[in-house]
Amino acid sequence: MRTDDAPAAAPDRPPPDSAPVKSIRVLFSDLHGIARGKDVPISEFDHVIEHGLAFCAAVMGTDLRHTPVVGGEEGYPDMTVRPDLATMLSLPWEPGVASCLADIEAPGADPRGAVKQAVRRLRALGFEPIVGPELEFFLLERDAQAPRGYRRHVDQLSMIYTVGPQADRDGVVRAMTERLAEVGLEASAVHHEFMNSQYEINLRRADALTAADRAFRLKSAVKDMAAQRGLVATFMGKPFNDQGGSGMHLHLSLNRDGHNAFDAPGEDHGVAGALHAFVAGVLAHAPALMAFLNPTVNAYRRLQPDALAPTRADWGWDNRSAFIRIPPERGDGTRLEIRAGDGAANPYLAIAAVLAAGEDGIRAAMTPAPPRSGPELPESLDAALDALAADAAIAGALGPPIVDTFVAVKRFELERHRAWVSDWEVDEYLRHL
Repeated sequence: MRTDDAPAAAPDRPPPDSAPVKSIRVLFSDLHGIARGKDVPISEFDHVIEHGLAFCAAVMGTDLRHTPVVGGEEGYPDMTVRPDLATMLSLPWEPGVASCLADIEAPGADPRGAVKQAVRRLRALGFEPIVGPELEFFLLERDAQAPRGYRRHVDQLSMIYTVGPQADRDGVVRAMTERLAEVGLEASAVHHEFMNSQYEINLRRADALTAADRAFRLKSAVKDMAAQRGLVATFMGKPFNDQGGSGMHLHLSLNRDGHNAFDAPGEDHGVAGALHAFVAGVLAHAPALMAFLNPTVNAYRRLQPDALAPTRADWGWDNRSAFIRIPPERGDGTRLEIRAGDGAANPYLAIAAVLAAGEDGIRAAMTPAPPRSGPELPESLDAALDALAADAAIAGALGPPIVDTFVAVKRFELERHRAWVSDWEVDEYLRHL
């Protein structure tokens, strides 16, 4: 994460020598964090600006096997989304196409709106939240002979921080990062990560909404650019049994009057009480946060001891095995890092929930436990959903349209998982029993 204080670039400029725009892609996030939307011919876009676009609201309550879980009792009504013109940018990987993000009108569940609301509450306390996401993903090739039909694009051990053709054959991921930077998303660096064919793209810090928008767009763009090359990019937390998993780490600070409110040169370790209170709030609500930070059955297979992923609601000074790491930079770089997030997490919901938890810690003047001490985190999605349902502060901050729908869809996902006979069960039992 970059810690200079250069302003975030405006994302509404088309790249140099871009093709004439013929279509506008209007995108919004569903509760899974998947980009949904419509392509609109440029000649029709003025109508969309005035009236918005209609979608069946069931898209917000549909699981990943295409089952509408929520909405049937209301007859699957429409919802309206309205484009945010400030987010307009051209897509150099699709000449002639520009894209903008959209907000979902009430009473719909709006992940982007949840971040806006979390920012408003912190601003009421005099703080401006600043977030820098780091996103990890695997790059795969389709192969009918490989297990489950996919093989890793670069399948070599010990490629961590290796750059160039050995780690990125044909410069695919480097080109992705250059395109993301070109359109103003401020992708600041890319490298091969610890696992085989795993990569991490860092986004420069920005205000919370801009950071969430960039993370959402990065995930969609990376998958699109991979698909154009016949590849598959997945942010699934743990797609392989013989490899570790992919995370989404959030670097977070608060500004007050243009200065980092976490920085306090005269205090112990050079950090202010606001940082301690924010940390305490996040840890107090960590069980509920896990539902948004690790929103799939698969995500909990990634959370193992000695896997650079936390298993306890704890914090530490520059410790990458903790739920919250306090990096060593001070001054304007003073921040905390939330390390529990799964690659599959919806950036909007994860950021909104973490900000709500930290805000609660500040309002209540909470104090964290000593470093590296804290209770065990939920070990399953089931337990995390129970914690979310029992946490009035987090559930209230994100609101019933999001939380009730999210919980219903995820409970349905869990029931499907319980009923499914897995390959492991067949391999383990069929021959012997």
